[in-house]
Amino acid sequence: MRGGRSAIGSDIPLILVTGGWGAALLASGWHPFDRATWWMEVAPVLIALPVLWATRRRFPLTPLALGLIFFHGLVLMLGGACSYARVPAGFAVQDWLGLARNPYDRFGHLVQGFVPAIVLRELLVRAGGLQPGRLLTVLVIACCLAVSAAYELVEFAAAAMLGQGADEFLGTQGDPWDTQWDMLMCLTGAVAATLTLSRIHDRLIARGRRTDRENARATVA
Repeated sequence: MRGGRSAIGSDIPLILVTGGWGAALLASGWHPFDRATWWMEVAPVLIALPVLWATRRRFPLTPLALGLIFFHGLVLMLGGACSYARVPAGFAVQDWLGLARNPYDRFGHLVQGFVPAIVLRELLVRAGGLQPGRLLTVLVIACCLAVSAAYELVEFAAAAMLGQGADEFLGTQGDPWDTQWDMLMCLTGAVAATLTLSRIHDRLIARGRRTDRENARATVA
């Protein structure tokens, strides 16, 4: 009975993520600017949620990693609903800073580096056995750049297959250097995450390991 209650309790954060994403998906998909673009933008959420549920017992994420994944999903869904070039909050920032384009796409790619940096860091420490330090930081940043490059290739494939119909998905807004800017923003996000969150992330990982050991001893007892 004790084990059953523990399992149910450990699912509560993921249940909250599922509920929040479900509501956001309904809201963003009700009348999106472009339905095909919406499907492409929210696809990572539709893939990530089943994976999170399937691995919740064998590899439960720290609250920090799970919270960041949840936030990233909301960013994707808002971009999918409006298309990144038309997000209202982006227009407000554009007017405030006097920018030449809606910056929400840049923000999305910043998050694309920030969030995976913590998730990849957790995988490398807990599953890969790496210790916190310079090597871990370099590998995390390199992996984030690899993810960004892979996403740019997906955008390239979409443009090749859809032609002009891919404009909303690409969100280039006429910028010939959009791909390079996207990867630079991802790099910036990854560096920012490792600099600001590594210590608290290490503490959460250590706390999770202590909890696992305590649960193992309680199960044996």
